[in-house]
Amino acid sequence: QVQLVESGGGLVQAGGSLRLSCAASGRTFTNVDMGWYRQAPGKEREVVAMTRWSWRGYNSDYADSVKDRFTISRDNARNAVYLEMNRLKPEDTAIYYCSVHVADPVPVAYWGLGTQVTVYS
Repeated sequence: QVQLVESGGGLVQAGGSLRLSCAASGRTFTNVDMGWYRQAPGKEREVVAMTRWSWRGYNSDYADSVKDRFTISRDNARNAVYLEMNRLKPEDTAIYYCSVHVADPVPVAYWGLGTQVTVYS
């Protein structure tokens, strides 16, 4: 059973930084996509950043709204994925969810329970 546990959310002033962590367990995560989504009040859940696996290695992609401010990284030895968030803005306020996308034996997306990030001006 795959389990994802997020940590690192909190209350921060605009311009500040936070680092989110996601600890994964329940299977091997070397060859899967891992990343972060967020959902703000009254809005749909949106992808923030993903680190995607292919036979060529890993690639990362970001939502336009966070490019050049957020950095995603993963540590396969620790089954973890991280999101370094810099120059935070009030519009970054949301619940941030860790997600793992598994392709085998069948495509499945796993989710953590989320961690709240609140940015005040």
